[in-house]
Amino acid sequence: MKALLILGLFLLSVAVQGKVYERCELARTLKRLGMDGFRGVKLADWVCLAKWESSYNTRATNYNPGSKSTDYGIFQINSRYWCNDGKTPSTANACRISCNVLLQDDITQAVACAKRVVSDPQGIRAWVAWRNRCQNRDLTQYIQGCGV
Repeated sequence: MKALLILGLFLLSVAVQGKVYERCELARTLKRLGMDGFRGVKLADWVCLAKWESSYNTRATNYNPGSKSTDYGIFQINSRYWCNDGKTPSTANACRISCNVLLQDDITQAVACAKRVVSDPQGIRAWVAWRNRCQNRDLTQYIQGCGV
C-alpha cells in the first residue's frame, strides 16, 4: 500500500511538472516542426528564447498582475493577446486556442502559435526574454552538439 502511495505521488508530480526538454531534444523538435529560419528566426534564437522564458518546461506559467494576464508553456505565450484562458479580460486570442493546449507535452500547437506571434510586426522582439538574453549575442551554445 505504501509503495502504491509513493508511486501515485511520483506520477502526480510528473503530471504537474510537465515535460522539461533537454536542450538538444528541443532543438531537434523545433527543427522538425519547421522553426529553423521561420520568418528569418534562427533555431538557436528559439532555443535561447525557450531557455529563458520557461527553462524548457512545457507546463511553465507566469501571472502578470499589471495586465491581469498569464504567460503559458514553453514559449510563455500571453493570454491577453494569443490564447484564451477564460480568466484574462478582453483577450484577443489571436491563435484561436485555449491556453491549456500550450501546456501540453506535445508542443506542436505551441509552435504553431509561436509562429503566429513571430509573424506579427514585432516579430521575435515580442518576447522580453529574447530581447534581454538572446538578442545581439552569440547563440551557438544553444544548438552546439545537437546535430541540427
